[in-house]
Amino acid sequence: MQSKILIVDDEPDIVGLLQDYFEINDYQVITAENGTEAMRKVEKQPDLIILDINMPDMNGLEVCQKIRGFVPCPILFLTAKVEESDKIIGFQAGGDDYIEKPFSIDELGARVEAHLRRENRNQVKTKTKFDKNLVIDYLERGVYYCDEPVCFAKKEFEIVELLSMNRGQIFDKERIYERLWGWESDGDSSVVVEHIRRIRGKFTAAGSPQYIETVWGVGYKWVK
Repeated sequence: MQSKILIVDDEPDIVGLLQDYFEINDYQVITAENGTEAMRKVEKQPDLIILDINMPDMNGLEVCQKIRGFVPCPILFLTAKVEESDKIIGFQAGGDDYIEKPFSIDELGARVEAHLRRENRNQVKTKTKFDKNLVIDYLERGVYYCDEPVCFAKKEFEIVELLSMNRGQIFDKERIYERLWGWESDGDSSVVVEHIRRIRGKFTAAGSPQYIETVWGVGYKWVK
């Protein structure tokens, strides 16, 4: 099912850029050009809201304060300038994250994915059974095969979590690295290859089939 994003900004160029990007990436997009219109569009129950702060008439902080009581989805603020005191005000108003203009469209996309993934994780059962033998407990961060634990290091489990929660979706090693190690982390994406090698070794040692498939020349995916 497509995730639904509400984009609120009084700059048509930014709205158009974001709408094109998210629609290309298979999101359903709703747009609003001011706070008053945003108040009406939230009735469509978006899964996430990207909300510009500096709008005339009703700014993003006011919109957030008005809708937060009945809109539980993540709200990401767009702002041209942000000081620590501004962030505190925004978080107190009910915002979940800040994106500073000018922004990287790919970083914004990654943050949106992360927030939606966290929301989905909170809504599903903490344990997911992938076949008759494999169980992943996302809350306790445990993996079990035939009721026996398969012990993964922190980053190994995070890779298992990312791929298993997005079954069938292909992630290249650069995207996995950026998502799990961070944009500004020292190192490079080759570490992902080594971690996946270790994950596969631990599945093999447990007598398990392999759940992570290599899509040659593209990346990795969790088999459906």
